[in-house]
Amino acid sequence: MRVFSIPMRTRFRGVTRREGALVKGPAGWGEFSPFAEYGPAECARWLAAAREAACEGWPAPVRDRIPVNVTIPAVGPERAFELTKESGCRTAKVKVAERGQGDADDLARVEAVRAAIGPDGRVRIDVNGGWDVDHAARMIRALDRWELEYAEQPCATLDELARVRRRVDVPIAADESIRRAEDPLKVRAAGAADVAVLKVQPLGGVAAGLRVAEA
Repeated sequence: MRVFSIPMRTRFRGVTRREGALVKGPAGWGEFSPFAEYGPAECARWLAAAREAACEGWPAPVRDRIPVNVTIPAVGPERAFELTKESGCRTAKVKVAERGQGDADDLARVEAVRAAIGPDGRVRIDVNGGWDVDHAARMIRALDRWELEYAEQPCATLDELARVRRRVDVPIAADESIRRAEDPLKVRAAGAADVAVLKVQPLGGVAAGLRVAEA
């Protein structure tokens, strides 16, 4: 096992160092790197993902390539423009609702990203559950002047997501409501999202992620 602590060039979600452990097994390397605030149940799923990669191996792939987006952290508009350009990606996910910042910061950042990626690129926002329903509806409408592909996790709860979804024309994506939930399929039952954001480690591995995708 190899423990790592890597300084980040840009603060992300308040994190300045990414810490975790790499474990080697008969199938290869696995990574265990839950965030510090996660409890035992969540950490257990991250550990299951590491064990799968190291000991069991991944299931057969269902496709041979996947397009990726650049994630733009809560930086100023000039830096957001630079990061988008440097990435070469045609899709950008922009972090908004950062603590200590305001709506004007979010508007300027998304405007800069749209300018960098051009009219044919895709722009998403990621709120990490940072808004209430009224704030979310207002800001999603305001930010949609730059043609949002979707708004990810605008509010914290399923009920709030469903209420926002009924009030805006922009598709709503669920992230934390899937990866941090005991039952990730409750999002569908609640009619809370149009898009499911599936992440391998929080769901317990590739096989677990595929099961959610296929459900």
